[in-house]
Amino acid sequence: MSAHQKPDANETEARDALKLSSKEIFEIIREEGEEELERPNRSLMWSGVAAGIMISLSVLGEAIFRTYLPEADWAYLVENLGYCLGFLVVILGRMQLFTENTITTVLPAIYEGTAQIFRRLATLWAIVLCANVVGAFVVATLFAHTSAIPADIRPAIESLSYHATGFPALEGFQRAIPAGVLVASIVWMMPKSEGFGFFVILVFTWLIAAGDFTHVVAGSVEMAYLVVQGLLSPFDAVFRFFLPVLAGNIVGGTVIFALLAFGQVRNELDEDKPI
Repeated sequence: MSAHQKPDANETEARDALKLSSKEIFEIIREEGEEELERPNRSLMWSGVAAGIMISLSVLGEAIFRTYLPEADWAYLVENLGYCLGFLVVILGRMQLFTENTITTVLPAIYEGTAQIFRRLATLWAIVLCANVVGAFVVATLFAHTSAIPADIRPAIESLSYHATGFPALEGFQRAIPAGVLVASIVWMMPKSEGFGFFVILVFTWLIAAGDFTHVVAGSVEMAYLVVQGLLSPFDAVFRFFLPVLAGNIVGGTVIFALLAFGQVRNELDEDKPI
């Protein structure tokens, strides 16, 4: 670029994104969280159902790779690229995914610290989580009881589902903590990833799958796939898989990542608060 040429808008935005401080990233995510908290409940519900349905692409993508890749040591790593598909659609499509809300809507709540905003946070979490699960059951029923999915792929979906829901409760909880941290990391890095958000999501969700960590929403599709066929009891689905993994994702996304993110900028934010 010559000395007299002005950088185009995309280059300027990219450079500005790279210069963002931790405080500025916090403020961007906090403002996004405030917008989410102000959305009508019905909008949250439908967006959450859509996310629960579309996250099934992670299960489907991984199953397709597992079905058609040759048996080799490297196949596992390639197979897990399929897991990224659902997250790419849901996150880039701005759908309501519960594990994103373990940081996005938490930051404004801990910043303001009022009972009212915590009540609104609890309401949003309940709506989005229930909607995600409803979407997961809808698509799992479609997979299990229609011809929408080729018969060749079904054994891989079943195998993945047994594996995802087969951990003891404590292990499922522990494996969910890194997944919560990784999803929160995606949210934190997106403001600085101008033009590269696709790759941030791809790499970090691939790591969730490759690391064999547990995710409550993607895993709910696998859980539902077994439940609707009578292959997993409701008790085991709820108490061995769902609740432990939910708790682990919350610990990773909120207790660890969100509180640490808040802690590193808290003093700077206090300086800006009106007295």
